[in-house]
Amino acid sequence: MLKQRPVPQPKHKRGSHKIWLGLSFSLCLLTVMVWLFKTQQPEKSQQPSQVLPLVSLSPEQRDVRLKAIIQSNSPFWKKSEVTKSDRSRARYLLAVDLLKAQRAKAALIYLKDLERNYSVLAPQILVQQANAYQLLNQSAQVQQVYQQLITKYPDSLAIPEVLFWLSHTDVSYQQQLIEKFPYHPLTQKLVRQLLQQDSNQLHLLLLLAKYSREPNTEEIRDRLVLEYPAQLTPEDWEAIASGYWREEKYRKAADAYTLARLTPRNLYRAARGFHLNGNFSEAIRSYQRLIDEFHDSRETGLSLLHLASISGSAEAIAYLEMAIEKFPEQAPQALLSQGLIYDALKQSELANQARQKLLQQYPNSEAAVTYRWQEAQKLAVKGNIQGAYSWVQPLIKIKGNLNLEILPKAIFWAGKWAKQLGFVAESQQAFQKVITIYPQSYYAWRSAVKLGWQVGDFDDVRAFNPALEFPELNLVPYTNSDTIKELLVLGQYQSAWNLLESEIKQPQELTVSEQFIEGLLLLKLRQISAGINQVWDLAQRENPHEQQKWQALRKTPTYWYALFPFPYRDEILTNSQQSKINPLLVVAVMRKESTFAPEINSRVGAVGLMQVVPETAQWVAAQINLAEYSLKQPEDNIKIGTWYLAHNHERYQNNSLLAIASYNAGTGNVNQWLQQYNTQDLDSFVEDIPFPETKDYVEGVFSNYWNYLRLYDPQVKQQVANYLKRNK
Repeated sequence: MLKQRPVPQPKHKRGSHKIWLGLSFSLCLLTVMVWLFKTQQPEKSQQPSQVLPLVSLSPEQRDVRLKAIIQSNSPFWKKSEVTKSDRSRARYLLAVDLLKAQRAKAALIYLKDLERNYSVLAPQILVQQANAYQLLNQSAQVQQVYQQLITKYPDSLAIPEVLFWLSHTDVSYQQQLIEKFPYHPLTQKLVRQLLQQDSNQLHLLLLLAKYSREPNTEEIRDRLVLEYPAQLTPEDWEAIASGYWREEKYRKAADAYTLARLTPRNLYRAARGFHLNGNFSEAIRSYQRLIDEFHDSRETGLSLLHLASISGSAEAIAYLEMAIEKFPEQAPQALLSQGLIYDALKQSELANQARQKLLQQYPNSEAAVTYRWQEAQKLAVKGNIQGAYSWVQPLIKIKGNLNLEILPKAIFWAGKWAKQLGFVAESQQAFQKVITIYPQSYYAWRSAVKLGWQVGDFDDVRAFNPALEFPELNLVPYTNSDTIKELLVLGQYQSAWNLLESEIKQPQELTVSEQFIEGLLLLKLRQISAGINQVWDLAQRENPHEQQKWQALRKTPTYWYALFPFPYRDEILTNSQQSKINPLLVVAVMRKESTFAPEINSRVGAVGLMQVVPETAQWVAAQINLAEYSLKQPEDNIKIGTWYLAHNHERYQNNSLLAIASYNAGTGNVNQWLQQYNTQDLDSFVEDIPFPETKDYVEGVFSNYWNYLRLYDPQVKQQVANYLKRNK
């Protein structure tokens, strides 16, 4: 047997061992570098973006820095690495800035092929490319890009915008837009254009009645009702009625609801519409029909209360008994109403029985709190402070966060009266309770004053100089679209708004979340008044499930910053400093006067942000040597209004209560009230103000002031937070 020879090994040439050693060293070094990269590279969520801090800057301020990010070639193992995501974001932002500057060719350079690496904004990138070609008057390229978008991203929220543009050159796209996206504002714009050509198109009129939120839609509803009644379905009547209801045209709504689908809500609104319009006979018939048809619905319980209010005593008592027996939510108000009816009938024993039942079975209800407060007020007016306190003292111990408007006022006065009676501990407990359960109220400020907080009082708030911080409003992404979320992160609020309108399929019946994010976006788009009102109107939700969602939003800081934004910050701070007045008092007046609408006019001729009367403005301008001005220009209005507010303070020895009251009612009225009413207790003076508008104005301004203080003064903000945490 032959022995197997060992396989001969190649002989290394001279110096080959050095090559091998070098190669081994390189491999080891590479292994170590990879290990270092894996172990030292921060996680994606931990690595800060270099683009996002630039979002709030102007295009001019961020131009160079965005270009540096795009061109960066940092070594991949460095922690300061510019990520692919940041490069994509930087390219998109720079392109958008260039388009705004009408530099379409330069923008196209940064947009080219960007959608490949930036998939979340891919459809929007194509939209921006089309915008660039439109600026260049290259219609063929626009159409090509849009066709690409339709083919590759048929479900994109940008499709309505694409179809609207294409519909101008190809009518087949008009029908697609109308059929697929009847709810979109661009569809409604197209429909209005088509109606100008032929106004007798029932299906287009109905589309606007069902989906449009434009203010002139009432005219279209009127046409449908008068010209096409026989052709309308119950669903059509319901849409028309709901539109009238939203615009508070209650008689028209009631008539339309009688022809709508038979539902508890529709019957209730028909009855309530007749009731509010003073047509009591029709209201009674409609309420009774609702009770007969839907005897267990929530609306039936409300109907029994309303029906009692427009019926004779015996019938009213019967309706209220039915409400007490079958509808626990309405029982407290029914008992309170029963007591009033029995009083009118001189049946005091039955009246007292109804009220005792109210206090014993429903002590935390709004009706019970209202009754206690009314009785306390009667005794306080007579000087019986002990009796008044005994009526409201139980309210100090109420548990939970109750959404009762009258409760903070009642508990505050319980604290005031307790202090007068020498019950110091009970007084402190009452004031603390107000701040704990109603931190946003006017009476929370008054309670903070009584507790000795440094928050400024009526007689020294002008000189109070809080240290302010201005956090950025966080846009909570209440949307299912990742594209909208990314646009919000990049500060592209108009683009986010445009896409959001594609996501909202029932614009006349917004969900709580949809209405909230619309309000936030309006604020970001500098439509401040509309944004505040959008968020504020969430409180009007009637459905219990929607009320729960609203209550959940009220627990978030974003909700309160949305209600109390701080626009025109630089102008307010500068002019407040010049006039030596607390800037939060200025912004509080501005919010009350105009909700920051710079071109608003009042029925008495007051103009602009701080609602300055032209004659007053002319006098102030002469005092401050302001030769040229316009009350509709924010800078001028703030300058004149702030100076005049400070001047009002000087008239009243820097008493802010009197200065604010005179800003609304005039110095003549305030001087007369000073002669009539006790000024030793300014809380009582506020209660004595005989003009309901001025009383509401004073409390509204100081409520605004307090909310700005608790949101923008870090010390007060922390004090309130500590109270809330301690008393959870």
